[in-house]
Amino acid sequence: MRTIDIYIIKKFLGTFFFTLILLIFIVIVFDISEKLDDFLRHDAPLNAIIFDYYLNFVPYFINLFSYLLTFIAVIFFTSRMASDSEIIAILSSGISFKRMMFPYFISALALGVFSFFLANFIIPYTNRSMLAFEKRFINDPREFSDQNIHKQVSPGTFIYLENYNVKTNTGWKFTLEKFEKNELVFKMKGERIEWDSLRLRWRITNYYKRNISEMNESIIKGTKLDTLLPFKPADFTEDIEDVKIMNYFVLREHIQDKELRGDPDVIKYKVKKYERIAFPFATLILTVIGVSVSSRKVRGGIGFHLGFGLALTFIYILFMQIFTVFATFGDLPPLIAVWVPNIIFGFIALFLFRIAPK
Repeated sequence: MRTIDIYIIKKFLGTFFFTLILLIFIVIVFDISEKLDDFLRHDAPLNAIIFDYYLNFVPYFINLFSYLLTFIAVIFFTSRMASDSEIIAILSSGISFKRMMFPYFISALALGVFSFFLANFIIPYTNRSMLAFEKRFINDPREFSDQNIHKQVSPGTFIYLENYNVKTNTGWKFTLEKFEKNELVFKMKGERIEWDSLRLRWRITNYYKRNISEMNESIIKGTKLDTLLPFKPADFTEDIEDVKIMNYFVLREHIQDKELRGDPDVIKYKVKKYERIAFPFATLILTVIGVSVSSRKVRGGIGFHLGFGLALTFIYILFMQIFTVFATFGDLPPLIAVWVPNIIFGFIALFLFRIAPK
């Protein structure tokens, strides 16, 4: 590595971490002002606020905005170098534009790898304390009685509950239906269903079971039935936010379990899994765009480069949100939906790289 490589890497990483630290303090100040009433109302101890919440909040925040902060850092210090004619001096010394990209690529690769390990292994661990703090001292979104629940608990098997209380693990107006070749072969209804934590099975009150075999039917009624069913209370308290505490391997196994059960919610978890891989690559793509845009010396200076760069970043974020919605609520495969923004902006990066001043 040459002296100029070390110089650019120091500029890159120094600007990135300086911007990151400054933004973290700003976000924490605003977050404290927003949650101060909750802290006081629930008598949250100071050490828990600092060490259990905000200390674990930092890795999550770093990963959430890493690619955006990388882009801003590249735009900022490269524009300064262009304004001070440093880029011209580097190119005039015989160093090609591609060679000048080497320290940028090394820095972006290091940040991308760092982001990958944060998202898949470090943040799921730190999020446990942060989410436990939120549940105890801020709010608990699971403390409610869910209504009108429709679930596919296994291929061809569906359940319906008019109401379910996650605190007592009790549901009302329960229905289970099983289909084979799109035909109903079994149906069970119950006035009340309750989980027996000692025997690890469900107790159904005022039930009836209906078995259908071609032209024959049989109905069994009763007041109480203890039975095993293909679901557990955890299936009702499950939240997509639980993915925050799953590392890469746990998330992959969780997706496999959902696919075996035929759970349609598996798409949301696949999107989260692919995002953890795609976002680190965005760091490399946005770095190439940032250098290509800001290496040209223009009259507008840093302000023009920052404005143009931020506009591209917001378009990138908009694309991510749009294609995520297509995957979640449409027919677009999650893998394609997550990678389409990277592919589109990858071509934009190649185009801007080709027309950059060399």
